[in-house]
Amino acid sequence: MQQHHTVTVEEAVQVLAMVGDLSMGQPSGQSIRSAHLAERLALADGAHEGSCAHARLVALLRWSGCTANASGFATLLGDDVGGRNAMLTQTLPPDTRLSFTSVAPLARIHCEVSGAIAQTMALPDEVELGLRLVWEHYDGGGIPEGLSAPQIPRLVYYVNLAGDLEILARAHGIDEALRMIAARADHKYPAPLVRLLAAHAHAWLEAVDAPSCPAEVPALDLRVPLAIVSDMIELKLPWLLGYSRSVAGLAEAAAALAGLAPAEQACLGRAALLHGIGRAAVPNAVWQRSGKLGVADWEKVRLVPYWTARAAIQIPSLRAEAALASHVYERCDGSGYFRGLDTGALGLPQRILAAAAAYAALRMPRPWRAACSAPEAARLLEADARAGRFDLQAVRCVIGAADGAGAVAATAAEAAPPRKTLLSERETGVLRRLSLGESNKEVARELQISPSTVRTHVESIFRKLDCSTRTAATLKGLMLGLI
Repeated sequence: MQQHHTVTVEEAVQVLAMVGDLSMGQPSGQSIRSAHLAERLALADGAHEGSCAHARLVALLRWSGCTANASGFATLLGDDVGGRNAMLTQTLPPDTRLSFTSVAPLARIHCEVSGAIAQTMALPDEVELGLRLVWEHYDGGGIPEGLSAPQIPRLVYYVNLAGDLEILARAHGIDEALRMIAARADHKYPAPLVRLLAAHAHAWLEAVDAPSCPAEVPALDLRVPLAIVSDMIELKLPWLLGYSRSVAGLAEAAAALAGLAPAEQACLGRAALLHGIGRAAVPNAVWQRSGKLGVADWEKVRLVPYWTARAAIQIPSLRAEAALASHVYERCDGSGYFRGLDTGALGLPQRILAAAAAYAALRMPRPWRAACSAPEAARLLEADARAGRFDLQAVRCVIGAADGAGAVAATAAEAAPPRKTLLSERETGVLRRLSLGESNKEVARELQISPSTVRTHVESIFRKLDCSTRTAATLKGLMLGLI
């Protein structure tokens, strides 16, 4: 349903950069500022314009794998968002459960997912390699491979120095930031580049919001599925995978039933694929909470659509879609968030999006409840509409769309001839279970096969999808339509 929703690679990079900033606890635009600094450092180092542009892209996308290991950092640090901000600003408490052994597997996931995203968007090989090696250090003390200077592209140093300067200067002041960076010369980055950065740091930070490299990358004009954004966001929580795609399909179909124009239908579908942007800013511990959320938790959750609205400002070409997406949690009785609008301020597209998101959520399992059946979800949503929270027309269109989608899918499944796919039927089943975060033993129990058989299937899946982590396999499975 959503394959016709595409954006340019440049637009996708901008959205992914914003999601990455939010996931790492950084202010909006951190990756953009780091990219400008990386460009300046590359130019000052004598790099050609193409290399400057590649450094810019790696700086923009270096957080693009951070949703994939959010659950791991939540386990290590308690708060995956705040904890990673403390890592970046070097303000972690001394008793933090962090070690090379505990972080290396998470870095591997991050780098592999970032590289897969670059590969999917057909970005230059230099950009993909830079993302896969972005946590390696000059002296071999980095992760996940422990590579050293001759094996590390120079743009990795540009990106790491630029990012560290931007973050540490904000947290500690420029002079202290430069002292902290100098202390890692010939360890994390080569000393000559550290000295070059120090010579220009004050001037560059004063002009940090101005781009400096005019070189263009042809791949940025290509178009990619907008779903790459929602898929990346939803790697944060295994039980969320595919949610935005489901909302998009329902919203578009409901809009058609409601008689909205094709352009409005398309805008709704695209808004649904973007509506989870702000979710990246909320720690996993909040999303996993089984009981009633406290006041502090709710304050974080209420900001989710606010950050999505911020995307409308930061990415003008997606302004209409992001603005619509930011209304997903508004309610007709004024009880929604973040604006607290009521029925008089909500048009039919906003009402349909809200109903579609609520219905899709009810139909999917959550850690604190099982998935509702279609009749039960319809009953609950209609009850909320009668209580004034949702628009009854929008709810009935969404329910009708869900019924129609089910009938169409069943008919298509019966009529379609068997076709050969990349994975076997059993491997696809195993990948679906892995995507939910299940262990080999849990997959074996659910599919009634032995753990050793699951392990064999996992190895085959990795080989066929050219990946080495379950999260990367999940992302590729989503992009290829396997799960």
